[in-house]
Formats: sequence, structure tokens, C-alpha cells
Amino acid sequence: MDSRSYLLEALKLAEEAALRGEVPVGALVVKDGVVVGRGSNTREAEQDPTGHAEMVAIHEACKKLGSWRLVDCDLYVTLEPCPMCLAACQQARIRRVVYGAKDEKGGALCLGFHVHEHPKLNHRFAVEYEPVEECGEVLRAFFRNLRRGPEV
Repeated sequence: MDSRSYLLEALKLAEEAALRGEVPVGALVVKDGVVVGRGSNTREAEQDPTGHAEMVAIHEACKKLGSWRLVDCDLYVTLEPCPMCLAACQQARIRRVVYGAKDEKGGALCLGFHVHEHPKLNHRFAVEYEPVEECGEVLRAFFRNLRRGPEV
């Protein structure tokens, strides 16, 4: 599968998160063409600020592979990772991150946190923006519905 296909698969996880009342973000960790980790936001359900889709997917991949080192793995996520998640990718030794929608208010790159290429860190990795309109639209629809409030 190509990057867009993985992002569309992650989008399904994001849509499921929206149905649970979570901000709709989905993520996949892929190794050698096989999905080894899946995640969607769980912050509300778990009342855990680290319950981001990327963190959930990385945790699952580490458990499945039996290692915290994900050196041959790529992360596909529907929204630009925040600084915490990009740092987690650095710590997990992720090979590449691909995201489908920018996050102007909270995305690490938009905020200027380029952890993935910092010369003082021992692991650097690629980060690619692959625009997928549906990734942004699911977020816009979710927040539009929140602003409207419950229908009477």
C-alpha cells in the first residue's frame, strides 16, 4: 500500500474516535507492509493527556514486536503530531512519519519543534506531509458539531 492508503486506513480509526466523542485522529505503525500498531485518541475515555493516537499506536507496536525500538517502522497519522508525539517517535526510533492534515495550533512542525532533525539528538527521521483532504474534513466536522451543541 502507498502512504495515502495507510492514511485512509488511519482515517477509519479517526472516524471511530469521533463516534466515541474523542478528537478524531487515527494512527498506524507499519513494518514491512504490515500494520503492527493501531491507535486513535483515548484522552477523554481514559482521562489521560498522553492518550493521543500516535502514542496508542506506538505502544501497541512495541508490545506486538517485543521491543521499544521501532527502527524499521513508519507511523501514519491523520493529523500532524504534537511535540509530545513527535518526541515519542524520536524515542521509539521510528523511521518515518507521514501525516495527512496540518495542525496550525498544536502540530510540532507548525509550532517550530523540529525534533526529528535536531542535530544534538541521537536519532533523526523523516517527516512527510501527504495532504489528504478527508483527514482535515473529519476534524472540521467534529469541531463544527461541538460548536453547535446537542440538537434539541
